[in-house]
Amino acid sequence: MKRLLCLALMALLLLSGCAQGTDVSAFAPGEEERLVIYTSHKDEVYGPIIKEFQQRTGIWVEVVTGGSGELLERIAMEAEGGQPACDLMFGGGVESLAAYEDCFEPCTPEGVENLRGVGLSEEGLWTPFSSLPLVLIYNTRLVSEGELTGWADLLDPRWKGRIAFADPTVSGSSYTAALTLFSCIEGDDWDILAALVDNLDGGALPDSGDVVESVRSGSRYIGVTLEETALKQRSPELGIVYPAEGTSAVPDGCALIKGAKHAENARAFLDFVLGRDVQELLVSDLHRRSVRTDVHAPEDLPSEAELGIIDYDVHWAGALKEEFIRRWTELCGVTA
Repeated sequence: MKRLLCLALMALLLLSGCAQGTDVSAFAPGEEERLVIYTSHKDEVYGPIIKEFQQRTGIWVEVVTGGSGELLERIAMEAEGGQPACDLMFGGGVESLAAYEDCFEPCTPEGVENLRGVGLSEEGLWTPFSSLPLVLIYNTRLVSEGELTGWADLLDPRWKGRIAFADPTVSGSSYTAALTLFSCIEGDDWDILAALVDNLDGGALPDSGDVVESVRSGSRYIGVTLEETALKQRSPELGIVYPAEGTSAVPDGCALIKGAKHAENARAFLDFVLGRDVQELLVSDLHRRSVRTDVHAPEDLPSEAELGIIDYDVHWAGALKEEFIRRWTELCGVTA
């Protein structure tokens, strides 16, 4: 009860004008009841989950937000200094987590036997959180239904300069999209990349958040984004296509930091986010797919079997990234 009162008091202070100039950390519980989370999720995703976790457990959660690459690099630097400030990484594609696996501690959350096999770490160094299929989108005023069918269209010259595709050296989902293209189209990977860059015609977008709006506004005709993003921003001007060749559904994940100061609380959070309550929330409120076998997608969405999910090797993707970035920057005429 005392812990819950502390949390309630802190919330009131933060929300009230009286909190200005007040050191709210003075009202936080002791170290044994704290948790520090780094997350690349948006507030609409992590906010309600962390709030419910705090209310159920009385554990006080400090949240640090940022891009997954930025946060993982920060975790690596803290590890080199022998002073990890973070207890848990919440977010980031599992391929990105795989590239920093030396920073993580093995952990087997409760209910892991109910998880789908995609994106699992054999060593238990990370745990998938939600499944994120990639889809194609198009402007319904400028593109007729059936004109856009699959990944091969990204290489079709008729769409040159009209494709919304975020810079994959910045966007994790766009990097996944590029490697999904490699997996679904026959040919040499680097020839495919060169053809893609040529078809983008210098028009790679700076951020994945720009993709949907550029297609909806008509500044680009077609694009690539996550199913979650397309569903959240669905409108009459936006059509969604599940690629004929199949697609990837690389999960984002969670990972316990090696040497975490509040490791037990981090394990409790992992158990919580993989529980049915949170996993059902992903489907009902957040337009995401659960990683649990006993939580299914809404009936109005295709099943994963219907999507034709490809076998996407996260270790291959992690190992290829440095070479990919070098070649991408050369093809784009950017000095690395």
